[in-house]
Amino acid sequence: MNFAQLLFPDFSLILCGYLVCRFTKLNRTVWEQVESLVYYFLFPVLLFHSIVKSPLDLSAASSLVGAAISLAVGLIALSYSLPHWPWLGKRIDVRLHAASAQVAFRFNSFILLALADRVAGPQGLLMVAVLIGVCVPIFNIGAVWPMARHANRGFARELVRNPLIVATASGLVANLLGFSMPYWLEPTVNRIGQASLALGLMAAGAGMQFGSMATAKALAVAVLAIKHAGAPVLAFGLARLFQLDAVQTTVLLTFSAVPTASSCYVLAARMGYNGPYVAGLVTLSTLLGMVSLPFALGVLGSIP
Repeated sequence: MNFAQLLFPDFSLILCGYLVCRFTKLNRTVWEQVESLVYYFLFPVLLFHSIVKSPLDLSAASSLVGAAISLAVGLIALSYSLPHWPWLGKRIDVRLHAASAQVAFRFNSFILLALADRVAGPQGLLMVAVLIGVCVPIFNIGAVWPMARHANRGFARELVRNPLIVATASGLVANLLGFSMPYWLEPTVNRIGQASLALGLMAAGAGMQFGSMATAKALAVAVLAIKHAGAPVLAFGLARLFQLDAVQTTVLLTFSAVPTASSCYVLAARMGYNGPYVAGLVTLSTLLGMVSLPFALGVLGSIP
């Protein structure tokens, strides 16, 4: 399978979002509202529907969940350890590291959800929905904790107000209780899901910023290396360790190789940290995803 060709439609939508935002009247003010629509309504509907429309076998997904949690914990630990590396620690500003560490392990759910169905089908989309429900709280804690520690702010409210977590938790409960979507509502919900993927990808492109990247180059290289090289390799090793099947391995590799979350910038800026620097990291991560995804799926995924 030619993964570069498979991924081209999704990255072309990212490019369209970038060009439309930069060269038309549909500027960042417009796309900020689109991001809110996707994040607070369209994506939660997609996640809820993806979970409830298929019976969920938690025992069958336990190995994948275990591998994903191990991946999450490993990446968080690795990103936290950067100030303690003997050749790098002295060159890292503590506050800048607190803001940018999240880039090394968070993921862009817009891109992940768009890719899941393309690379692994409906079963893959269901697995991704489960991984989002399990890993988003872990990643949010990992992202907020170092900044909250330096800024003396809590993070519990950030977790319970996350719409993706709420939608996933609701979907899991509804699935286990045997709820199914009414047939007359299915076409509407399906169209909402399709709209969420296209708008989410374009919003990711519109949010790209080449910010102040001249400072802390070593930190930027280290964070992005963990995200786009370390994460896929670690995911591949965990897939072997947990004996995942082919579909589960593809889902985990996709999960590990997608660009970082665009909300990294929002979170850093909202908590009083260097937003432009983090925005630059997010932009570079989005571009590097064009390399890490074919590497993870085409190279690592093809190893017998």
